[in-house]
Amino acid sequence: MTVLPDDGLSLAAEFPDATQEQWQRLVEGVLRKSGREVSGEAAEDALSTTLEDGLRTRPLYTAHDSAPDPGLPGFAPYVRGGRPEGGIAGGWDVRQRHAAAPDGALVTDLENGVTSLWLLVGRGGIPVPGLARALDGVYLDLAPVVLDAGRDTEAAAAELFRLYDERGVDPKTVRGNLGADPLGYEARTGEAPAFAPVAALARRCVEEFPGLRALTVDALPYHEAGGSAAQELGASLATGVAYLRELTEAGLGVEQALGQLEFRYAASADQFLTIAKLRAARRLWARVAEVSGAADAGAQVQHAVTSPVMMSRRDPWVNMLRTTVATLAAGVGGADSVTVLPFDHAIGLPDAFARRIARNTSTILVEESHLARVIDPAGGSWYVERLTDELAHAAWEFFRTVERDGGQAAVLRSGRLRTDLATTWAERSKKLAKRREPVTGVSEFPLLAERPVEREPAPEPPSGGLPRVRRDEAYEELRARSDAHLAATGSRPRIYLATLGPAAAYTARAGFAANLFQAGGIEPVAEGSFEESGATEAVLCSSDALYAEQAAQTAESLKAAGARHVVLAGRGEFAGVDSYVFAGCDAVAVLSETLDRMGVS
Repeated sequence: MTVLPDDGLSLAAEFPDATQEQWQRLVEGVLRKSGREVSGEAAEDALSTTLEDGLRTRPLYTAHDSAPDPGLPGFAPYVRGGRPEGGIAGGWDVRQRHAAAPDGALVTDLENGVTSLWLLVGRGGIPVPGLARALDGVYLDLAPVVLDAGRDTEAAAAELFRLYDERGVDPKTVRGNLGADPLGYEARTGEAPAFAPVAALARRCVEEFPGLRALTVDALPYHEAGGSAAQELGASLATGVAYLRELTEAGLGVEQALGQLEFRYAASADQFLTIAKLRAARRLWARVAEVSGAADAGAQVQHAVTSPVMMSRRDPWVNMLRTTVATLAAGVGGADSVTVLPFDHAIGLPDAFARRIARNTSTILVEESHLARVIDPAGGSWYVERLTDELAHAAWEFFRTVERDGGQAAVLRSGRLRTDLATTWAERSKKLAKRREPVTGVSEFPLLAERPVEREPAPEPPSGGLPRVRRDEAYEELRARSDAHLAATGSRPRIYLATLGPAAAYTARAGFAANLFQAGGIEPVAEGSFEESGATEAVLCSSDALYAEQAAQTAESLKAAGARHVVLAGRGEFAGVDSYVFAGCDAVAVLSETLDRMGVS
């Protein structure tokens, strides 16, 4: 047995301390090899990543990157969690979403790992009179029910109260949320429901059902309209503050009003941003509670939902990977409840397999990966703490501008919020178009031969308010054009890969070109001659040195063989070449123009 010395074992004792300046000089050397002459902090900046909201992620964080003390779990400002015990006892609440309720589906979920039910009721969901049948076999004193009923909230709540009474459920055992969210409904539809019925529901919850909440502050409408993390947080704060004002004016105390709210946020595959967003949200809401005079009641209850914006319709199996990362981030970020959208969510109603995979995602992360054993495991990370702080400041500033302009209802009705979100989405769309933000299976590594996943159509969601965007939408339009061409002609539009020189010279650019054109549904053909390919266009693929020697001549030969348009993978100016594709080009524009030239409508 090895006995450690009294002063412990310091593995770094024989090594001199390194400084950040020394590290920067190493970075300078690496960048110099790639042709970039920068030094000092500029070298570090060259490796930094610009995020939305004016945030910037640096490549290295140290103890010098200070952030406010996040406190301890269960204590203000609740950055590290709203409950002192965190999720150690059993992990987070696994909440499954249902827009329809096939017989036995809800019970099957509850018997296999789901711990609460999120039901879409009314228009586009389970009919209010059908709620009793949907909940048949569900122990309402054990399984929390969360409603999402829009304009039918009052009727759905009345039906749920009736079921509690009919089944003899003790009001003190009831858990869940009635899901009233007038401003969220207005964001979705443009319709502004009255708040008086919502206040009445809140009073009844306070008086009769102490474990039941009446309101949800749903930030998904702003996320799904293309908003940034700070805009999502800021809009949710403004909504929560509006509800606090309404509830206190209706006679509830501040602490009672705070206890009636649950916040719903999107969890995306951007792991660290999601973690920071949930931590920042708790800090911000704690500040609202503090200035409202109820600092001890400021622990925000959070429901995280894997982002609908990130879900792709092509190669939907990749969505399982996205939702796994998003769920991990939600759990590490301290969400109280997590909903994993099934991988086929963007296609239609999920089948039993998709629902099983969705609920098992949380089960594996909690039971096998032991993600909940440590409270706030990201706490203390210099990067996470700094990102949390910077995001909180950006969100608070956005919240202040909303309040300055009259509050959440006012910016919804004036169109200001729509404009802000659209501006953010337009900038993000440029990154998507240039594949600076890749979408695996869609803009990167698409599989043209995949068999489409078919599902029953989902009910049309509420519309008329803010738009709903998806990361894959521009590429989906291109692929739809290709699909229509395939259906009409029996083949997809094709492009010939004209490779020059040995494999070592052309492989990288041939792979790049094939990947690019498949993203638009254009089939690359590399075998045989141009005449045998069935293509009308060709793309040259090789090294810069071989382009200088052979590009012009090869382009001329291709056109003589019938090529109407010759593309070159790379940059430069060569006779006979009509256009160029390269990393960072506008892929959506290139692909759309290519399909236009090929006559693919």
